[in-house]
Amino acid sequence: MPKQLKKGDTAPEFEAKTTNEKTIRLSDFKGKKRVVLYFYPKDDTPGCTTEACGFRDKLTEIETKGAVILGVSPDTIKSHQKFSEKFSLPFQLLADEDKTLCKAYGVWQKKSMYGKEYMGVARTTFIIGKNGKIEKIYKNVKPKIHDEEVLEFLSA
Repeated sequence: MPKQLKKGDTAPEFEAKTTNEKTIRLSDFKGKKRVVLYFYPKDDTPGCTTEACGFRDKLTEIETKGAVILGVSPDTIKSHQKFSEKFSLPFQLLADEDKTLCKAYGVWQKKSMYGKEYMGVARTTFIIGKNGKIEKIYKNVKPKIHDEEVLEFLSA
């Protein structure tokens, strides 16, 4: 059973390659910006595209609230780049091919579809404060309304 993070916990540090092939760390944002770290199952699938485009369309408002968006999935950098270009995503996607980040945040979980069980990413978003602590966790995210939920939380 993966460790379940909760509000108030220190967010696990990470280092990952991004869409622009740079390496970023969570600590790069400490003291500067809140981080909206969203985990999604797969590039260019219906729900994941809806969620990413929602964040794209609300990016200016989210940035105005002092936050940065980072998307994470087990896809490759090449897959992220194609997804990002196809939908003009203006934020970085992190490649987590070995699922280190997914496991650290407890989102690599047993799932089931059509009666078959498999391991996959549970669509989850963490809002991490400037102090590195988790301020909010969204589980079982609904892609169509998630951008609004996040913006509402950041605006509170």
